[in-house]
Amino acid sequence: MTGTSEKDFMREEKECKRITEVQELKDNLQRRYSGYISNLKHEFSKNKKKEKLPKEAKQILLTWWNIHLKWPYPTDADKVALAEWTGLDQKQVNNWFINQRKRHWKPTNEMQAAVLDGLYGPLYE
Repeated sequence: MTGTSEKDFMREEKECKRITEVQELKDNLQRRYSGYISNLKHEFSKNKKKEKLPKEAKQILLTWWNIHLKWPYPTDADKVALAEWTGLDQKQVNNWFINQRKRHWKPTNEMQAAVLDGLYGPLYE
């Protein structure tokens, strides 16, 4: 019986020593790199992805989208007005329309042909 308790005592002593060493290592690393870590935390918090657009802003953009569904390309003046109405930056308005067209709009063949005609002249004469 005494052999078992001696083994247990030795095992516990080793475990305590290991825990102490690990804690000392953590403390040493934290002292050495705490400034660097806090700078990284600060940088990561600055670069956090912004939240979704406000509901009211999305509703205004969707209303414009639905009215102009055949050709949902706002002019520069439209973008300025939409930015003012929504409280968003023009870049946000522009990106919203780019994403909306990619995700939810498919131009008809006639529209694609009209664009190509405008760029390159009629395909068939």
